[in-house]
Amino acid sequence: MKKTLRVLFVFALTLGLVGGLSAADPKIILKLAEIHPQGYPTELADEEFARLVNLYTNGEIRVDVFPGGQLSGDEKVIIEQVKVGAIHIARVSSGALGPFNPQMNVFGLPFLFDSKTHMWDFLQGPAGQKMMTDLNKSGFYGLTWYDGGARSFYSKNPIATPEDLKGQKIRVIGSPILLKMADALGASTVNMAYGQVFGAIQTGVLDGAENNPPSLLTSNHYQVVKYYTMNEHSRLPEVLFMNLKVWNKLTAAQKQAISSAAQQTVAFQRRAWDAFEVEALNKVIEAGIIVTEVPDKSAWQAAVKPLFDVESKPYAATVKAIDAYRPKK
Repeated sequence: MKKTLRVLFVFALTLGLVGGLSAADPKIILKLAEIHPQGYPTELADEEFARLVNLYTNGEIRVDVFPGGQLSGDEKVIIEQVKVGAIHIARVSSGALGPFNPQMNVFGLPFLFDSKTHMWDFLQGPAGQKMMTDLNKSGFYGLTWYDGGARSFYSKNPIATPEDLKGQKIRVIGSPILLKMADALGASTVNMAYGQVFGAIQTGVLDGAENNPPSLLTSNHYQVVKYYTMNEHSRLPEVLFMNLKVWNKLTAAQKQAISSAAQQTVAFQRRAWDAFEVEALNKVIEAGIIVTEVPDKSAWQAAVKPLFDVESKPYAATVKAIDAYRPKK
């Protein structure tokens, strides 16, 4: 539900406090940007986070959630706005954070994680938590990780093997490594804002894109493509984060309340994601999308291994930490 923005508070919010309010009013109002629509798993987690922040601060802080790209349909723009403090909190893909915080580019490495369990074991371990802390270097304060599922290719044209991507015009999220991955597979890659993809596929500017099942459904891209091939080439965790200067102006008690609220939404978001992923796949199949599972990903992995070997070098320590959590075969 879209909240009413109190315009008179905007400048004061960036500074951190609004004084002279009645006991019924919050002292701080924070804007949270979300590109996905109401009911999407990350949006539901945003709302739960807002509820808990209000509860744990006894109403001192109110978080207003703006879903569906109301503040911007482009995560790059959202991140820029968080950096300057025009938006206080955001939920974005780690892939979109790469240009602002290079360590996040590691998640663009193809087939980095074997499974969802493998990813979460790493994210909740010391190295994953350090990556969250290191967002401070970019002017952000990392609150928590969320699940973003596995990304796969979808198109108007069949994609049974990596060779089928050759010549297809595919939109790829703005992760430098993911763009190179699609290029290595022979696709003609296009980097454009998420909100522009539907029209681009509909008019033939694009043949398809790559994303997870919930996004394929809620973006309505399933209405303009025919094939979804679940090669699961990447798992990009989602990040809930805020402007570091705004964070630093909070009291110790307020920081603790916000941190606790964020951590308590993780299990909530993961349950919502798992349920919606199944629902989304069922709905796109019912709509006529031909979904192909890829149990043996060796051909896809082999096609991008030279790229992985080169692009993983700057992230050797992180890749080693991820490998430490890899299930033994």
